[in-house]
Amino acid sequence: MFKKKETKRTVCARIPTNAGEFQLCVYETYDDKEHLSISMGDVAGKEDVFVRVHSECFTGDVLGSQRCDCGEQLQTAMKIIAEKGEGALLYLRQEGRGIGLVEKMKAYNLQDEGYDTVEANLMLGHQADERDYTIAAEMLENLGIKSIRLITNNPTKISGLQELGIKVSNRVSLEPTVNLENEKYLHTKMQRMNHLLSLNTVSV
Repeated sequence: MFKKKETKRTVCARIPTNAGEFQLCVYETYDDKEHLSISMGDVAGKEDVFVRVHSECFTGDVLGSQRCDCGEQLQTAMKIIAEKGEGALLYLRQEGRGIGLVEKMKAYNLQDEGYDTVEANLMLGHQADERDYTIAAEMLENLGIKSIRLITNNPTKISGLQELGIKVSNRVSLEPTVNLENEKYLHTKMQRMNHLLSLNTVSV
C-alpha cells in the first residue's frame, strides 16, 4: 500500500460533453498540479468500475495531433464510460510520459530525425516512461472506488496501480487508429514498451 500524501478534492462542476454529462473535479495535490477526475454516475463504494487513468497530452488531447493516439484514447474512454453510465477518467498532469511539454517537443524533433520515442527520451536524459501513479491511487481512494476495470493498453500502468494497492479486476483495451504519422510510434510502444496492441500496417 502506498504512503498517503496530501491529495484532496477542492471543487466540482457539471460538465456536459458530446459523450454525455460528467462531473469534473479538481484535486489539490502535493506536486502543485491540478489533476482532474471526470466521472459519471455514483462510483463510491462500487466494484469493477470502468476507469481510465489518462496522462495529459496537449498535442493529442487539445490539438488532435496524429503523432500519437492520446486524443483518441481520451475520447474513446469517455464514450465507454458514458455507454456504461458509470465510471471515472483521471486526468493526470504528466505531459510527455512525465517529462513535460518542452522536453516532449525536443523528443519530437529527434523522432523527426529517425529516432523512436524511447530512443529520443533516453537521448535527452530521461527514462522511457517517468510517470508516477501515486496521485491516481489517492484519487481513486477519494472517489471511494473499490476495484476497477482499467481502460488501457499499458501493462506497466496496470502493475503500477496494483503495486499501490489498487485492485484491477479487468483490462479494457483501446484499439488505436493507425496512420502514417503514428505508425512507428505505436509499433514502438508495442515492441519496446510491451503495450498490448494488435496493429495492422497502414495502407497508402
